[in-house]
Order: sequence, then structure tokens, then C-alpha cells
Amino acid sequence: MKSDPSTKIWDVIVVGTGIGGGTIGRRLAERGLSVLMVEKGPYGLPSEQHYLDTEMQNPAARLLRGFWPKPVTSTIDGRSATYYGPIGAGVGGTSAFYAATLERPEPHDLDDSSNRPHPTGGWPVSYKSLTPYFDEAERMFNVCGDADPLSEEPAPALRRPPSLTPDDQEMMASFQRSGLNPYHVHMGIRAVPGCLNCFGHKCPKQCKMDGKTAGVDPALATGNAELLTDCAVVAVHGNDREVSYLEADIGGRQVKLRASNYVLAAGGIGSPRLLLSSRSSIWPNGFANRKDLIGRNLMFHLTEMVAVWPARGSRSIGPTKAIALRDFYYVDKARFGALQAMGVEASYGMIVHHLNGVFDRSVLRRFRALREMTRVVGYVASRIFGKAKIFAGIIEDLPYAENRVTVDPDDPEQLSFEYSVAPELNRRRQQFRRILRRRLKGHRMAFLSLEPSLNIAHCCGTMRFGNDPETSVLDRDCRVHGIRNLYVTDSSFMPTSLGINPSLTIAANALRVGDLLADMSVRTRVKEASCGQCA
Repeated sequence: MKSDPSTKIWDVIVVGTGIGGGTIGRRLAERGLSVLMVEKGPYGLPSEQHYLDTEMQNPAARLLRGFWPKPVTSTIDGRSATYYGPIGAGVGGTSAFYAATLERPEPHDLDDSSNRPHPTGGWPVSYKSLTPYFDEAERMFNVCGDADPLSEEPAPALRRPPSLTPDDQEMMASFQRSGLNPYHVHMGIRAVPGCLNCFGHKCPKQCKMDGKTAGVDPALATGNAELLTDCAVVAVHGNDREVSYLEADIGGRQVKLRASNYVLAAGGIGSPRLLLSSRSSIWPNGFANRKDLIGRNLMFHLTEMVAVWPARGSRSIGPTKAIALRDFYYVDKARFGALQAMGVEASYGMIVHHLNGVFDRSVLRRFRALREMTRVVGYVASRIFGKAKIFAGIIEDLPYAENRVTVDPDDPEQLSFEYSVAPELNRRRQQFRRILRRRLKGHRMAFLSLEPSLNIAHCCGTMRFGNDPETSVLDRDCRVHGIRNLYVTDSSFMPTSLGINPSLTIAANALRVGDLLADMSVRTRVKEASCGQCA
């Protein structure tokens, strides 16, 4: 029987077990450090394969299934709404439900240059310095796929992807005939016998690589890590220089968790929420919140849902997941992003689900009876769209200080934020739509939304890293400015949101920070041993 984790002083405590937490936990454990990984929700059952249900409302039932138990409260463009967001709360975090898309960014996403200026002047670490960690993260997550035909970078050493279905071959060929450059999207999967293609739901076959299968489980296998589930970290305690302990709740029992170093990886909303709610006489505005920057610069991606019909003569009859294009990534000196297949058809169920999400964040949400009309609209739309395939266009978001995570003092566990769609983002969205219409020649297409749609699962930037403590929360090593033993490795660290899914970048950075932390721990041990010999 394992000892009580609260009685031990760990080398590192990692809060959260998604992509950022699972990856750094594995790295530190493999480097020989003692690691405690803490997760609010359960480990989960091996047979689970359910979707992240945004309709279920019972908090206990939600948490049991690995969903965040409480609804998200948001104010978007001045309109307030409460809804259940696509946020996980079990081992693997939200990544247990993700579509396993693990794409590399492009150099201009991170670096500033004369031909492609970066909107923030560039990240504090370069694309080149992260390249070895991109390589390693792709190996760790078993990423498969084809090289992007438009990339000027050396092709990554990816595993061979599964063979394209006849449907995918038809769609790929039709895009190529239109002068586009499709490729097999990069996915973190091990195509085991009977692979269920668990994109968007939990995987019962250990096939999909996520924070649990690629991070937590291998970390536990080293013998250097332990996992504490069903444990809610409620506060960070310490002085103005370091964290002393974490206050946590385990089934109503209050415990103190102690370590030499602490890593927050509870998500782009969850990590800043924890610090903002950790108030004291030393930190009246939240732990380490010296400059009122924690929680600010919140970013998402705008998701442009597009129904695309195969070119004339195509025999495509099923949903497409394997295809991605970067022909629209950077056009006319404007930053947009990738276009990726979602693996679904324009079916009745998918359309109603999408419309319900739009309704819940609209001005009509007060009139709940009208929500039933989405079924009628969904039926009509499904008949119109027929065999169209659904693609998601990703439009990069940029940081604005007024977009921020907020905290309710009466309910500090509530996830909430305020966000306004910037005029320049709206202009890029309209430009992106015009480019898609122009470039998708030879295909019938239709946009599925009138208003901008935020991808809540891609929240990031709320504790950005940088060299200047006046404008950033973290230093270039992702350590909180002025706090010697507190690090962040989830999407909070990102200064910009990139033009692709953030997961691979989060994993690569977690490996980088894990090495920095492990190297520092080794140096400390050598120094302590040397001093002990001198004594």
C-alpha cells in the first residue's frame, strides 16, 4: 500500500494531467525525479469510449465520466452565457477527448522576420530551439501523417499513416485538381487491430495518444511517479518568493501537498483561475499576480465550419478525417491558419449539436423553448447538405489585455472569462472566408455559421512567457517571474495562439521545461552533496 502523498516532500508536484502535465510528468520521472501528478477527476475505466457531453448537467455524473463538473460562465462581446464547455477533468484532461491532431506550427508562428513580421515581435524561444522537442514529442505521441507540400522546413520523421479510404482518396484528388496542396493530417494514434478512430471521444484500446497514454501511464511505469486522482487543488500558498505548499481537497479532507518545485498544467483557464483565487495578505490580487497580468491576454481560435461537397463525379460517401491543407495559412501578409477535416458528415445530429452550442451563447438563450427549433433547422439543413463533408478552418487569435479569465469570490472553482472579438480578427475572418470561396473552386461549399465561433477547447495565453516581467507572467523557462519554484506548462504560456491546434507545441514546450527543471535539480543535488562532503 502506498503512503499518504501528503506526508512526503516531492521533487515536483504537477497539477493537471493533460498534454502539458502528462508530458512533463513523464519527462521528470524518466529523469529520476520523484513526481506527484494531481488530477481533479478520476482515472477512468479501460472500457470508456464516451464523448465529452456538453448536455449532461449533473455535476457528480459529469465528474465521474471525466467532464469538468460545472458550467463555464462567459461574457462574449458583452453577452453573458452559461454552458458546459468541452473541458475534461479526469486523467488525460481534455486531451482524453480530443481528435489527436498534433500539427507543428510554422517558423513564422514563433519567429519575427522581415518578410513575415510577428505581431508580438516573436516568442522568447525560437522555432529552431524548439525543433528537437517537436521531433521528440512526435515520437512520444506516435504521430503519423504526411509532410506538408508547402513547408520549407525539413520533413518530420513521422510514422506512416493509415491508408486513405476511397472517400479520402476522392477528396484528396479533387483538391489537387483544384490546385490545392492537401496532405494526410498529423495524428497521434497507434493503429492497433480494431482501431476505432476515437476522434472526439475516449479511446478504450490505448490507441489514441493523449496526456494519459503518452504521459501519465509511462510516468507511473518508471516507479518514480505517483498519481493522486479525485483531488482538487484549491489554493497555492507561499511568500513573495516561493510556493510553500498546495492546499487540496480529497473527498472533503483538506491536505497540504509539498514539493521542491511545482508545475501548473490545469489548462489555459484552470491554471490562472487557481492563482487568481489564491489570495492572501501578501497577494491580495492572487498568488504571484504582481502586475495584474495573470488571466489576461486570453486567446482562442476562431473556428470557421465549412461544408464541402466533393468535386463533380466523385463517389465519396463517408466522412473525411485524414485531410489537412495549409494553402490558406498565410495569405497576402495576413495570418490565418489550417483547414482540417473534422471526420464528420453534415448529418442531422452534428448540425443540431453545433446549432445548440451557438444558441446557448446567443441573445436567444433566455428563451429555452426556442432551442427545440434547432432540431427543425438541423433536419432541413441535413437534407440540403446531403453528403457534404465538414472542414474546420482555424483562424489565429491574437492577445488583448481586456480578454481575460475572471474569478467569482463566492465560487472560486467556477471557470469564467470575458472576451471581445477584436475588429481586426473580424476583418481577418471575412478575408479568410473570401479566400476559401476563391480557392475551393470546383467544389460546392457552404459556411455553417454566421457569427464568429470561438473554440473554447483551444484557450491559451493567459500566463504568457517572455523576457520582460512588465509584460509577461513567466520567464523564457516558463517559471513565474519572481517565484523560484513555480512553473507552467499548459497552453497558458503561449504568447500567440498559432495557426494550428496547440497540442504538439504544448507537449514540445513541456519536454523543454522538464529538461530545464531536471537539469537544475541535478545541479542542486551535486551542490548539496559537495557541501555535505566539505562539512
